[in-house]
Formats: sequence, C-alpha cells, structure tokens
Amino acid sequence: MLRKLPMLGRTVTAALAAISFSASVSAQTELTMYYPVAVGGPLTKIVDNMIEGFEKQNPDIDVNAIYAGNYNDARVKALAALNSGKPAQLSVMFSIDVHELMDQDAIVAFDDLVKTPEEKQWLNSFYPTLMQNGKAKGKTWGIPFQRSTIVMYYNKDAFRAAGLNPEQPPKSWDELVTMGQKLTKRDASGKVQQWGAMIPSTGYPYWMFGALTKQNGEVLMNQDGTQTFFSNPGVVEALSFWEELGSKHEIMPQGTVEWGTLRQNFLEGKTAMMWHSTGNLTTVKKNAKFDFGVAMLPAQKELGSPTGGGNFYVFKNSSPEEKAASLKLIRYMTAPEQAAGWSKATGYMGVSEDAYKTAELYDYIQKFPAAGVARDQLKHATAELSTHQAGRVRKLLDDAIQSVLTGEKEADQALASAQRQADRILKRYR
Repeated sequence: MLRKLPMLGRTVTAALAAISFSASVSAQTELTMYYPVAVGGPLTKIVDNMIEGFEKQNPDIDVNAIYAGNYNDARVKALAALNSGKPAQLSVMFSIDVHELMDQDAIVAFDDLVKTPEEKQWLNSFYPTLMQNGKAKGKTWGIPFQRSTIVMYYNKDAFRAAGLNPEQPPKSWDELVTMGQKLTKRDASGKVQQWGAMIPSTGYPYWMFGALTKQNGEVLMNQDGTQTFFSNPGVVEALSFWEELGSKHEIMPQGTVEWGTLRQNFLEGKTAMMWHSTGNLTTVKKNAKFDFGVAMLPAQKELGSPTGGGNFYVFKNSSPEEKAASLKLIRYMTAPEQAAGWSKATGYMGVSEDAYKTAELYDYIQKFPAAGVARDQLKHATAELSTHQAGRVRKLLDDAIQSVLTGEKEADQALASAQRQADRILKRYR
C-alpha cells in the first residue's frame, strides 16, 4: 500500500490541477461587442487586430466582435440581443444614440465604472468637443472611438486645369460658388462632365446640414436633446443655400446626391470637390489617381462642422466583472498608441490630444498634413444632432431637407413643418 502512495499523490495532484484549470476557465470573462461595419474588409481586420492585441495582454478576457452593418443596424441588433436574454456587454454605436439609450435604461454611465485616479484621468483625457454627444445629465455615457468631422476633399489637378490655386481651396460660401462654377465642366452639348462640388443628401442629410447651419451661426438642438431649432431664420437660410447650389449656381446636381456613391464619383473625377467624412481619408489616399487635398469646410458667418461617428457604450445588463472587463477593453482601444494606429489606418480621428503626440501619428501628419485637418477643425465643431426619440426627429429633418433639394417644398415651409412635429415629440421630455 505504501508503494502506491506516490501514485495516489500524483492522482490527487492531477485532480487538483484539473479542478484549478476548470476554475480558471470558468473565471474567464467573455465579452460580446457589436461593431458597426457596413461591409467587411480592412476595417474589420483592423478592429480584429486590436482585439487580438488586447487579448494577449488580458488572457482572462475573451472578446467576440460582431460586425453588425451600419450604425442603425448595430443599435437594433445590440438592443435585440439585450432583450433576448443573451445580451452584449458593450457596443460601438452612434454618438447621437445617447438619449435614446438612456431612455431605454440600457447603458451605464462611465462615471459609475471608473474607480482609480488613473481611470478618472483617462475619462477626462478626450477632446471636449468629441465628448459633447456622450454627456447628459451631468454624466458621461459614451466614450469616443470611431469619430470624425466632415471635411472637404478636393481635386488639385482639377483646380490647376481651371486656373485655380491648388493650395487655396474655398474658405467661404461665396468662394465655394465662384470656384465651383469654374470647376464645373460641360461638353459641347451642355452635359456636365465634372461638377464643381457635391454634398451628399442621402444616408445622413441631417449631418451635412449640421455643417451648413453651424457655418451660418446656428445649432440644431440644445444639449439636453429636448428642443430643436429647425425653423430658425439662419437654419432656413442654410437650407436655401444648399438647394441653390444646384438650382441657381449650378455647381452641383439638382435633387439628391447619393452618400454611398459619392466617394467613387470623386475618385472618378465626376466632382472636383466633395464634402464627406474624414473616415474616408485613408481610402481616398490609397485610390486617388490624382493630386488631392483636404480642407476645412468653408464658412459663411463662421467655420463649422458637426462631429460624427461612434462611441463606446457599456450595457447596464451585465455583471460587475463584465463591466470591469468592458472598461478595460475600452481603455485599451482608446489609449494614445492604439488611437494613433487606428487614425493612421482608417482616417478617423485620434480621440485625444495625447494620440497626436505619439511618434507614429505626429510623424504621419508631418508627412501627410491632410490627416490633421479633422483634428484642427474640432476648434470650430459642434455636437451632432441628438435628441430624445432621435430616429423620429432625425427623419423629420431628413425628409424636410430632401423635399427642398428635390424642389417639392420651400425651405421655410419644410422646416416649419419639421419643427412643429419635433415639438410634439419632444414636449414630454422638457
């Protein structure tokens, strides 16, 4: 019997090791993260690589990223999972979803998650303008990640061909019109071969309109998301100007301009200037066969663009361990080194000043100054349209914009109607 004791000891040791291994496996925290990517490809690979780096540093956390289409798809799918009993723990969703997510009691404030001085310092490290859409009721509900402003891409070769200085893009609405007219090219029959400018009016019309209204000294809503200002005279004037770019000044097609095809139109030389997300920068850089530039949007009364893009949110219906793991992942993804690599790879902004102090992003902007335009424009930026009942209110404005651009209504009529309906929706939240 004594001779068998060592074997028994090894058996017990092995059993204890197995129990220990089982406990370590069961202690592993699993996170499901919904992420908005309309199509697969480079963006998913970039996010996957970031998650892989995080998991190497945190072997006790397993992250499952679900790529869920556009921002609206991501929100719908994440909330559906929340109600199904198999919820996600975190998601990147529209920064403007904050009021709707709070109304549904779906998310937790980051102020309630951060504990240490280091975590609290991190919470205050982001550009204040990017934080506007993530704050409400005195707390922070969203952390900026996939963030942008609208910038103007322009074809320098087309500028040269039109006798314009390729280093002097339009800085005002008047210059946009006069330069746009010089850049609009027609064939012998009068058919337009190259438009002077295009501003997309499908997909996110309200976002582009937020740029025009800010340039005209107006904002579209209050910080609490309980009041809109659609019928203000300066707002009406901005929409009239947008419509006249096509109907009167003839530098842009009349009617609507498709969001989804505009980038390709620019790359194919069908427009000399386009307003679009800075998130297109890396793709344009890789695919443009001509010399191009990136500039801040032109001013009327002032410079201006809304911020845009996605924030990280942590769902309330998760365990303390999952919330802590989610916070750890978000801190990793937004750390200066990660934010710098993300910005360089995608064109989206580095979300903190420290990201632009990293050697990687600093050197990149020195060689490619266009990558710094969106950051520099933050000084003139405002929050993106965000209200309670956000989807309904945005649709009211989108419909009003498109009805004016297609010639169905006058700007004052369309916006007054949108304002009346928005008032009815938001009245209960005041």
